[in-house]
Order: sequence, then C-alpha cells, then structure tokens
Amino acid sequence: MTPGDNGASTPEDDDPFGYLYADGQARGAQPPSGSGGYGYPNAVSRVRSVGERTYGGQQQAPQAPPYGGQTIPQQPPSAAYQAPETFPGGAPTTRQQMPPSGRGRGPNTKGLLIGAVAVVAAVVIGISIAMMNGNSDDDKASGDVSTAPTQSESASPSPSSTSSVSATGDIPPVDAKALRLDGGASLASDVKGAKADGGIYVTNLNQTGAGVTWTVNGIPSDGLYTVFAHYSATQDASMTLSINGKAFGSKFSLENYTHQSDPTKAWTTSYTWPTLSKGTNTISLSCQSGDSCDVLLDQLRLQQGKHTNKG
Repeated sequence: MTPGDNGASTPEDDDPFGYLYADGQARGAQPPSGSGGYGYPNAVSRVRSVGERTYGGQQQAPQAPPYGGQTIPQQPPSAAYQAPETFPGGAPTTRQQMPPSGRGRGPNTKGLLIGAVAVVAAVVIGISIAMMNGNSDDDKASGDVSTAPTQSESASPSPSSTSSVSATGDIPPVDAKALRLDGGASLASDVKGAKADGGIYVTNLNQTGAGVTWTVNGIPSDGLYTVFAHYSATQDASMTLSINGKAFGSKFSLENYTHQSDPTKAWTTSYTWPTLSKGTNTISLSCQSGDSCDVLLDQLRLQQGKHTNKG
C-alpha cells in the first residue's frame, strides 16, 4: 500500500491548522478569515456564533443580519441560564456542617474542680474527727473525777461562805452547807425540821475547836448589828461568837427554849448584838474550852441594828 490522496477529508479528518502544512495548502486549506471558519474547503465548520446554543433548550437557527449583511452576535437570554445546582447531581445550595476536629472534646474542667473540692472536704472532716477523738481520749486519760463531795470531804473544812448586803440593806440568811466547817464539824440531814435548803444542818459541834465561819461583804457602816442563829438543842448550850477573829461578849446562848426532848421539835432561834465594821466582816461560832456545844445548827442571819427574834 502506497501513500496517496484519499480525496476530500471527512469531518472527522478535518485539521483546523491544515493551512500551516504543505499538503494542506496543496488541497486549498486557508487561514481563518473574519467572517468564516478555517481549514479545508467545504470542511465542516465547528464554529458557532454566540447565542446559538441554549442550555437545556432547543437550538435556534441564526437569523439573517438585518443591517446590510453585518452579523450581530446574539446574547443568550438570561432566562435560559440555569445555575449548576439546579441540575440533577449539582452542587448543594446549603452550607455543609464541618465535621468536628480530630482532637475531640476537651476535658471536663468543671467536673475535675468539683472532685478536687470533695477530696479536700473529706480530708478536713477526717482531721476534725481525729482531733475530736483525741480530745476525748485525753479527757478519759485525765480520769473521770466526780465533783460531788464524799462523806470524808463533808467533815473537812469547807471554803468560807461569802454574802453581800443588798441595795436595801438586807442580808439573806446563809445555810449550813454554805458555811466553812472547822475542827471536825460535818453536815447531816437525819433530823427533820431544819430551815436550810434540803434540811441540811451542821453536826459534830460538841468538841473543842469545832465550829463554822461566815464572811459578809458590803456592810454599809460601822455600828450595831443583830446576829441570829437557828438551831436545835434538847438541853441548854452555849458557844463562842467571834467577830473578825476576836471573841465577842461572854458566850452566845443556845438554850433549849422549846423545852422539847425530841430534836425534831426543838428547833428555835437565838440572837446577840455585836458591833461590825463597814466593809467585810467574818462571823464565827465555835466550841471552845468550857463551852457546851451539843446543838444542830442550820442557819445564820444578820440584820442591821438591834433586834429581837420577832424582828
């Protein structure tokens, strides 16, 4: 088979640039002109004027130029244009949600903070409980000592009783359990009829050196005062009265004015009129040598001025 000319080319064999080659020029290929195509003569022109094709519609034949054969390119009508997203499979019109970043969700700092606070609170509570238990153990180690007086303590000397004069000059009576006990005197409540709180009185006074002491504060002025003693005696008795450490008079009479042999019915009152100083004074009633002190004493009382048992 030898090369040769196969005649006019079919549209598939058109070479738009044939005019550049010798064989193309030999067959009449022409460069493009201002009003037509280019290539071989009678070749199929692939050039279309602007506006000949519409998207999605039918082609329209070109109209004859109205102005002396001059062709005016037609612009595609705007209604014929369709956006890519209107075609099937076109681009989406809404913004797509971006996937979360690969790092994932950050740490829950609020939960971590709450957990830390809970741990600190638990530690503080534990320390508090430990300290409380330690204090309790210390208290137990120190011994559970009762403050209630024992029988032996009741017979020992008690602290001095202190009373104060009120604004009106009245001095409340002092009970036996509030007096200072000396020389073996003790408290008891077997014999009924005592005026003191709880029916308590002082006993074991019938021995040398036994006695009671009462300290009074706030004496308004120097002068004469009445000292009352409430007691029970089944026989006549007398004791030594001392004011601020000095014996007053001969003896303080504690006779059996009721003439009763039953001590529960022999409760009575005796009095005397010592001189007191302004301020604080001590009043003592004791059993000294030559005294008869077999009495039960439950109260002492003081009144300014000279008075009798009836007031």
